[in-house]
Amino acid sequence: MTIRALDLAAPAVRSLSPYVPGKPISELEREYGVTDSIKLASNENPLGPGPKALAAIQSAVGDLGLYPDGNGFALKQALMRHHRCPMESIALGNGSNELLVMIAEAFLTPAVSAVYSQYAFAIYAIATHATGAMKRVAPAYPEGHRMALGHDLDAMRDLVDADTRLVFIANPNNPTGTWLEAGPLRRFIESMPPHVLVVVDEAYRQYASVPDYPDVAEWVADMPNLIVSRTFSKAYGLAGLRVGYALSSPEVADVLNRVRQAFNVNSLALAAAEAALGDEAHLARTVELNRAGMAQLQDAFSRLQMRQYPSACNFLLVDCGKPAGPVYEALLRRGVIVRPVGGYGLPNHLRITIGTAEQNERMIAGFRDILQGS
Repeated sequence: MTIRALDLAAPAVRSLSPYVPGKPISELEREYGVTDSIKLASNENPLGPGPKALAAIQSAVGDLGLYPDGNGFALKQALMRHHRCPMESIALGNGSNELLVMIAEAFLTPAVSAVYSQYAFAIYAIATHATGAMKRVAPAYPEGHRMALGHDLDAMRDLVDADTRLVFIANPNNPTGTWLEAGPLRRFIESMPPHVLVVVDEAYRQYASVPDYPDVAEWVADMPNLIVSRTFSKAYGLAGLRVGYALSSPEVADVLNRVRQAFNVNSLALAAAEAALGDEAHLARTVELNRAGMAQLQDAFSRLQMRQYPSACNFLLVDCGKPAGPVYEALLRRGVIVRPVGGYGLPNHLRITIGTAEQNERMIAGFRDILQGS
């Protein structure tokens, strides 16, 4: 008698759909027989790691035969100075993705619920579902709103009740690029009952140069029900090393560190992240490249008369005005990888990472050819 592994899995896992990442360049070139491809799908930094991070990685290579510092002491010290917070308020993760999963594992059960917005980052739904907790999804702002597809805090507040334990908020949000301003967000967090923890995911905050954008990490000391997650994968260019961190009250961080796996952040990631945190010049170059690239993309898509959404991130969400699958496929055949977001309920949309000026122009030329039917 043969038993399928899926039949043995926990009920919540049996009905879980895995996260699908952006297509790698190697897979595209193998499948389509193209070369010299570019990837504008996963919101990576086109500059990669900065020189200080690369030097730190090289220095740490000699210790690869040893386990990493399981507590990440040196990186936590750097983060403590950077955020002017106690070390006991910091938890480290294998990217902020792992921290979001850890938060769900630590605070959700089948008897409670989590609240998040309609077009929020997919991991909130996956992590919640895996625990068996109830998912309460608030409708996003509609088309025509100045922050269309963004988080509607009033709609989210309406879903919070005695069973709610977590509220997930991405600021700015992936895949829409939309953001929340300081006043409304702070009032929302302050309005939450004490049994609700608010998780503010700030993976893209370094790119957010929009008016009244808050540094929510500064609120942690005054808000015991707030958790802030950040990553070194985006603006710091360390996506391949997988390192992130969460800031919270020491009591919440203690709970997270109880479910954190031993040695979850490797030696190279610890060294690179510590160095990257102090490389302000590389971060400034990254932000400036993104600013120029955003203007380049916005101008191009305006000329192509394609609907685009406000973005405070390093990507732009565009509406193809028809199913996006054929456009995505045509770009792949030109060696350009972007990100379809049909899995988010946006079948006509593509999310496009901002690259170098040359990469952006190649992607724009591809769109122009496809829309003109060539």
